[in-house]
Amino acid sequence: MSKITDYAFLFQKSFGTSGVNAIGSFQLSQLNSSSVQSQLKAAGIDTNSKQYKAAVKQMMSAGNGAMYGNIQGIKNLMSHYDKDGDYINPVNGLAGLLVTDENENSRKRIISIPDSSKEEMYELTKKEFLRENDVHNGDTTKRSEVYNNLYCKMQKKDRLAAGYTLEKYERIYRQAFYDAAKKADPNWEIGKQIKDGALDSVTRELAESGKSPAQATLDTKI
Repeated sequence: MSKITDYAFLFQKSFGTSGVNAIGSFQLSQLNSSSVQSQLKAAGIDTNSKQYKAAVKQMMSAGNGAMYGNIQGIKNLMSHYDKDGDYINPVNGLAGLLVTDENENSRKRIISIPDSSKEEMYELTKKEFLRENDVHNGDTTKRSEVYNNLYCKMQKKDRLAAGYTLEKYERIYRQAFYDAAKKADPNWEIGKQIKDGALDSVTRELAESGKSPAQATLDTKI
């Protein structure tokens, strides 16, 4: 799962430099002044909304009080947050997927996810395992599509944990395929052609029966 750390693209057309005061712009340090607040309210911006507060927080963390902003820039930035002030992922249009210091630990929990998502991940993992001979290929993998499909099925508050859970299932499936490939050919190594039919006996149910998601730790061969 991608961790968003660079927000520069959000501000490219929102701010000027500290040495230029374009028409209609104001210094960020003046945001709470009565004149700027009146402009914001006249433009239909709810300065008490979580959406606005999230945008202002990001503006301040990206710049400083000497930088300039404008009404349209603030509106543009607010569009990147939902009504709860949560960042909207630009890839899939969903909120609740930003990993922060505050939620880093809480996201690491196993929750119930749809069988359809587990099946989708199982089939994709098997397909890519055979195609790449268990070599990870970030250029061709379709993993992100499976995760995005899962996120669409989950409530916002559960999306990070759902992704964490699916990652554990993915590890379980890949480990089961690895073990089956080694069993079919003890001399097989990652990158070498897998013996025909080596994975035929592996089913999703069989793979899951051998290990719970909580046991699928980083020390597996994935």
